Amino acid sequence: MAKSQNLVTKTPPKKINVAVVGATGIVGQEFIKILEETKFPVDTLKLFASEKSAGEEIKFQSQKIKVEILKPGCFKGVHCAFFSAGNPISREWGPRAVSEGAFVIDNSSAFRMDKNTSLIIPEVNGDLIPKDLSKPQLIANPNCSTIQLVVALEPLHNSFGLKNVTVATYQSVSGAGREGIEELRNQTKAFLQNEREIPPVTFSHSIAFNNIPQIDKFDESGFTLEELKVMNETKKIMNLPHLDISTTAVRTPTLNSHSEAVWIEIEKIVDRAEIIDCLKNAPGITIQDDPKNQIYPLARSASGLDDVFIGRIRRDITNQKRWLFWVVSDNVRKGAALNGIQIAQCLFRVAR
Repeated sequence: MAKSQNLVTKTPPKKINVAVVGATGIVGQEFIKILEETKFPVDTLKLFASEKSAGEEIKFQSQKIKVEILKPGCFKGVHCAFFSAGNPISREWGPRAVSEGAFVIDNSSAFRMDKNTSLIIPEVNGDLIPKDLSKPQLIANPNCSTIQLVVALEPLHNSFGLKNVTVATYQSVSGAGREGIEELRNQTKAFLQNEREIPPVTFSHSIAFNNIPQIDKFDESGFTLEELKVMNETKKIMNLPHLDISTTAVRTPTLNSHSEAVWIEIEKIVDRAEIIDCLKNAPGITIQDDPKNQIYPLARSASGLDDVFIGRIRRDITNQKRWLFWVVSDNVRKGAALNGIQIAQCLFRVAR
């Protein structure tokens, strides 16, 4: 590994040189949007994407910034690089960026389960974010479904202890990028207009007016890789290697925001008010729980918002220690770009 050219010392700079890899993708665009919205102290911004996007201009603040391609030396002088361009790019260029002096916050799954890589949700295990900025490293951003689940589980575990967790995810097509969104729109339009059905490309079956109980490939256990990500990442982030957790992941014909039905068994018998107080006092959570008035989290309502929304909180009828609830969050925002920027805010001690 080459000697670091990092400009950062043990104290953070007042202005930060930032790079976004995968800048033209749906998550890359969200990174850029949130950097501007939060007034992150950007000094220079470099944008990288594939050759077909090279030369495109993307507006940031009052500037128009040209998209570049990755090449050796392109991260020199960069303090923080957000990666959202898939596993192959992260595996090849993430370590290179670190060697050239940048802290890398990687949204792919390439390094999440690596024992030497921190997998971070700031509200949960932000204490793992480095304090010494003179030694750049790669930090992994968790799976979108994992993030909203763990934000909900962590305060409950801290207060009452977790015995087991079961979760069914209902994941929007934006989790598959722009291609997923366009496939849903095009198939829906064709279906409604009685046109010839458009064959699936992004998904295993037509997603219009459908639920598909498969996200990613199946492994020999019968679980999909997406389901295994949620289970394994949850254990790592919460530092509960023996947690009894099981997941079913379903793709639904919703444009944005993921929803989850969650069952937990805790170690104590508590009442509903204690569960609600625990959750509403935790960072990053908004309670929407008034079923008599049809108030509960909805995917469309959560889209574009920062928090994890929780409702339908109820005790299981047959087990006093089992609780059920519904969790919704914007998977592109908190489930990807915002969580990454929150890591950077903690890393560089930027006011949130």
